[in-house]
Amino acid sequence: MKVAIIGAGSLGQSIAKGLLSKKVVSSLYLTKRNTTSLESFKRHKEVTLTADNTFAVDNADIIIFAVQPKHLSKILENVKYLLRKEQLIISVATGYSIGKIENIIGAKHSIVRAMPNTAASVRQSMTCLSSNEKGKEQIELAKTVFDSLGVSMEIPEEQLQAATVICASGIAFWMRLIRATTQGAIQLGFEAAEAHELAMQTCFGAATLLKKSGNHPEAEIDRVTTPSGCTIEGLNEMEHQGLSSSLIKGINASFEKINQIKTK
Repeated sequence: MKVAIIGAGSLGQSIAKGLLSKKVVSSLYLTKRNTTSLESFKRHKEVTLTADNTFAVDNADIIIFAVQPKHLSKILENVKYLLRKEQLIISVATGYSIGKIENIIGAKHSIVRAMPNTAASVRQSMTCLSSNEKGKEQIELAKTVFDSLGVSMEIPEEQLQAATVICASGIAFWMRLIRATTQGAIQLGFEAAEAHELAMQTCFGAATLLKKSGNHPEAEIDRVTTPSGCTIEGLNEMEHQGLSSSLIKGINASFEKINQIKTK
């Protein structure tokens, strides 16, 4: 497939790395006003770097707009006359609705909103997808793209804001938890590198255990808590200090903020 990523910033580059590592593209066009930061992609024969969005759009079958929401309207206006009905249009711009895209390029195009996260670069993204009516014809193609970067899930568009908090912002939340675990391990006497490895692998193991077993987290917690043991002692102290409450409050604060962005 021929893919163009318009606006190859942090997220755009993560998507590009995932697609290249999975070897699912025959041609990949990466655009940026200054392509200097994209030099590392030159080693891939499938990649073309350009500052010309129209060139990339004209040569691609799938176009992924990975620009900031405030820039998307102008970019769509500049390329809309080049768009073909058979192309799949994907936007990963936060808070920019399908309706707003249709208002610029028309409802005759297959439009999909996608919310991947930066784990796309290692093919472990959790990506949520929504489409317009025409886009339903190509939603499976969109899933093929994002399944190559991890796991994808189709959801109603009204849930995309919440999915952004859980999946995209969620990467940062989990990183902070891993960092805190690392700091705790250092306090218990481990060297920094050892503590980091212990925290990372334990987090990875916990998530893998849930995916493989299909169990609820509490079922797995029960397996490692014993009466009067150290695990339940630690869990209870964390809850007394507001662990779950803080996480939920943080998620809701992020959701409130993203809704403010949407209305601006």
